Amino acid sequence: QVQLVESGGGSVQAGGSLRLSCAASGYINGINCIGWFRQAPGKEREGVALINTGGGSTYYPDSVKGRFTISQDNAKNTVYLQMNSLKPEDTAMYYCAAAAYGGSWCGPAVGLFGYWGQGTQVTVSS
Repeated sequence: QVQLVESGGGSVQAGGSLRLSCAASGYINGINCIGWFRQAPGKEREGVALINTGGGSTYYPDSVKGRFTISQDNAKNTVYLQMNSLKPEDTAMYYCAAAAYGGSWCGPAVGLFGYWGQGTQVTVSS
């Protein structure tokens, strides 16, 4: 089992920044992909930043490219999401998620992620 605990959400004005943290514990050696999804009311959950834990390759959708950056601190078993130039449309519940399906591909297929955190709210006001 893997446990994921997020922190760092909050409220910010448009143009501001936030950094989310996700601390992983448990059987983390099997994780090959970890990152962040978000879900706004009435919308589907979408991947916004993912990283392959082995090779370090990353995934970002066009909506956040250039504004969001995912990084990992292996010594702390923690993944970070730096969010800059935030927009009101970034408002959502943000979830840390991890997958252990093997391989180097790391993409936003929700069904492949078996481990989820409890979520942290990000609210961006205009």
